[in-house]
Amino acid sequence: VVTASLGSVSLKGRSCLTLKDFSSDEIKRLLWVSGDLKHRIKHEKQYLPLLQGKSIAMIFEKRSTRTRMSTETGFALLGGHPCFLTSQDIHLGVNESSTDTARVLSGLCDIVLARVYSHSTLEELDKEASIPIINGLSDLYHPIQIMADFLTLQEHYGSLSGLTVSWIGDGNNVLHSFMMTAAKLGVHLKIATPKGYEPEKSVIQEAQRLSKEHGTQLVLTSDPMEAAHGSNVLVTDTWISMGQEEEKKKRLKDFQGYQITMQTGSVAKPDWTFLHCLPRKLEEVDDQVFYSSRSLVFPEAENRKWTIMGLMVSLLTDYSPQIPMLKF
Repeated sequence: VVTASLGSVSLKGRSCLTLKDFSSDEIKRLLWVSGDLKHRIKHEKQYLPLLQGKSIAMIFEKRSTRTRMSTETGFALLGGHPCFLTSQDIHLGVNESSTDTARVLSGLCDIVLARVYSHSTLEELDKEASIPIINGLSDLYHPIQIMADFLTLQEHYGSLSGLTVSWIGDGNNVLHSFMMTAAKLGVHLKIATPKGYEPEKSVIQEAQRLSKEHGTQLVLTSDPMEAAHGSNVLVTDTWISMGQEEEKKKRLKDFQGYQITMQTGSVAKPDWTFLHCLPRKLEEVDDQVFYSSRSLVFPEAENRKWTIMGLMVSLLTDYSPQIPMLKF
């Protein structure tokens, strides 16, 4: 089957709860639109009111710097109106059911971004809403982070296909999103998690199926150095997520030897780089790596804005990118 050219891929009206639901071409299209908006708005100083007259409800059960700022400033930059709602403003499923909230918001705004504790909350909202729902983070997936990560790598390396990304850390939502996306972009994935902190079984099975389908490597190990070996990109994330503070002592003990240092990088490829979705703590990566020229964490944080803009524009409009297609 010859895949349709990316030019004919349309995502208008879709929701984005997980990149598991998006094909290789659809993910590439999102990255292309994101790169295009960045080029036109940031570098060419164009004003593109593509979302004029539209509004977004941003529901945050969990706090966030990057997700809130990127969505709020990005939607406004595109001429739309963002509305920020915390648990104090809208107590999802407590003072009003998720079903009712979804139906009410469908009549009041054009799109919803929800950052929630439980992935099932998003599924409930999506089932009842007649407008697109975006996952701003759930316990299971963090798709908007991964899009920023891959745009950052695409910019740095010039293309994605054939890169090896090594995840050294917890089997969490960010890793799950990497696992649903990497193979579709021709990226090999090596994963080191301590015993007992592996990614979800169902996610592993789907990732294995995808790597077979796309001819990429998927390695699961509990040895950080094995994962780092021959890799282009070293990635980690917090070991203690919001809501896991009780387990802090045990987790710090279990993750000993997982800190990313220049020694970890010594077995990686000569051109290795480092990613972290932030906020970062010293035990996860030392200053020498974090503030080095190999670290792409700040461009990565900025790309949260361009990729959420690319996603919102793709779900709400028929926008066609103006720049030549990115090399994947």
